[in-house]
Amino acid sequence: MIPLRKARTAVLAVAALLAALVSAAPPAQAVTPPTPVLSGAQLAASWTGPLSTRGRYVVDANGDRFKLKAGNWAGAQGTWEGSGSTTDPANNQAGQVSYDIPLGLDRAPLGEILAGFHGLGLNAVRLPFANALIHDTSTVPDVAVTANPQLKGRTPLQVYDAVVAALTADGFAVILNNHTTSYRFCCGLDGNERWNSGQSTQQWEDDWVFMANRYASNKRVVGADLRNEVRRDTWDDPNWGLGDAHDEYAAFEEAGNRILQADPDLLVIMEGINWYGIPAAGFSHGRPMLTPVATLSNTLIRSDKLVYAAHFYAYTGPANTGAGSGPGATGDPRYEDFTPDQLAQVVDQEALFVTQSGQHFTAPVWVSEFGAGGRGSTDAKEQAWFDRFTDILAANDTDFAVWPLVGWQNNGVPNDSWALLSYDTAGRQLGLNDPGDWRAADWHKLIDGPSYTGQVAPVTRWNMLDLDHGDQNVSARMLARPDWSPGNRKGDCPDGQRLAGLGRGSSRGLCTDAGQPAGGTGDWVTVTDQRYVTEGDWASGYDKLQCPDNTVAVGYSVRSNAMSALLCAPAAAALPTTGRTVWFDHGDNRPANGGSTAGDWAPGSYKGQCADGEYVAGVADTWRGLQYGVPDALLCRPLS
Repeated sequence: MIPLRKARTAVLAVAALLAALVSAAPPAQAVTPPTPVLSGAQLAASWTGPLSTRGRYVVDANGDRFKLKAGNWAGAQGTWEGSGSTTDPANNQAGQVSYDIPLGLDRAPLGEILAGFHGLGLNAVRLPFANALIHDTSTVPDVAVTANPQLKGRTPLQVYDAVVAALTADGFAVILNNHTTSYRFCCGLDGNERWNSGQSTQQWEDDWVFMANRYASNKRVVGADLRNEVRRDTWDDPNWGLGDAHDEYAAFEEAGNRILQADPDLLVIMEGINWYGIPAAGFSHGRPMLTPVATLSNTLIRSDKLVYAAHFYAYTGPANTGAGSGPGATGDPRYEDFTPDQLAQVVDQEALFVTQSGQHFTAPVWVSEFGAGGRGSTDAKEQAWFDRFTDILAANDTDFAVWPLVGWQNNGVPNDSWALLSYDTAGRQLGLNDPGDWRAADWHKLIDGPSYTGQVAPVTRWNMLDLDHGDQNVSARMLARPDWSPGNRKGDCPDGQRLAGLGRGSSRGLCTDAGQPAGGTGDWVTVTDQRYVTEGDWASGYDKLQCPDNTVAVGYSVRSNAMSALLCAPAAAALPTTGRTVWFDHGDNRPANGGSTAGDWAPGSYKGQCADGEYVAGVADTWRGLQYGVPDALLCRPLS
């Protein structure tokens, strides 16, 4: 697949090097020594689903760290190259056939393939699929499952079902990955560039809800990887936060919340923008990946389910498509051109900064694709890059998934030197650990190296609310009552969190669970006037919205950027009724207690924020009736 992998990135894209963000240091926690490779039974007994997140870590149902040591089992997204022995009419390549099911099922029994995965030390598999697979009612050719005759007569989706069942029964965590719309290897100007290329956003979301429901009872199906490598098509760029039909930020958040309504246990995995702009001199272009998350992060109805993802390959770069010549060739540096220090910096800028603690964007980062040509490869620059890049992953204790796991070979010569496991027509496996594959040492550095294990302590969560272009209702409780402030843009915090701060004139807000008491029973109240102001004139001369006593602000609404309403939820116990006024009309007024500031959650705006042990009881603004009522002060009261 290496020629196809290089061809796909020849038309992809990404953001030029951006200003350095704070480096994500390795966790300052104890690490464990290498552990032996687990058998299927041992792996199955070693963890309990579902998975969730605590800060930068993925954890299992017991709160133990579950590091994603994964690989990509490609094929069900559609491949231009299969491992068969007939001619593929789609591309007229003799000796190859496209089956549109996970590769290798014609050459080796499922159990043997999974044994190979165990031998690599994996605990998880990223399993790509095309939207076409969901709707395909044809049956796979018998030759496609020669080594697995029990799968004869099944549709591609039914074969996918069987692979999911086998993987999870053998102990692996499975992450579903929407790779393409139509059957296609990915990724070029081929109608698969965005989630809504070749289909509507509604259809894409409906397909995801179908998949979430289909596997909801299997708690080892742990994640929904929303879309692979979002990029520019012939005419238009994706964006992060513009509020239009190409807004990946908004589409991913909406889809993620629909998925969580269908199955609240799934991780929702979001890649950033893989390429924007025209890859030519004089035109803006680049590979931003997760960089925009620093100023506009996602908030889901389950704040412990968000994972971000990024991809890195030697022959691409921060502003290099990977093309050697012709359209797509920019001449910008590739990742393989950087020194070790430069590479570490750019990987941090584009992805790993997200693992910083105490920020509105803090989440695990999964490098869900990386790889290199192995057996027979003589590319010295790629080999040096692979060594440097795996050093970075190991040093940062980063979750990862190599591309790809399964390929094929004839007479000991792999057709796809990138695959870690290759099978000949007799089912004989040529593996990473067999002589001749230079990647083995770097792979074992990742699999066997020390990493944090055991219990992960609960963390304080910070989440941004963004009402720039519309509603952001992320309280599961309020889904039945989403229009609680008609005619206004409105947002409410995830259940278990409360409003902690507001931006002045930006419509941004901040939610937290810092010191949050258990929620009480009773109705949530929408406040649109001053009837509950009971603490004297805490903001003289200003209009005030104040929650009733013993309730906390959990949401707000705006028209333009003027305050319209507060949403107030009852507390579990009586709360203090005196507090302090936090003014932010002439500058930021936020706690100075380090990481608890949550980062810049309203860039370019003054921000007011209560202390960690306080709750927002009221908001003061001016000229609300004339739509100039941007917030100027908060009433902050102690939680106890």
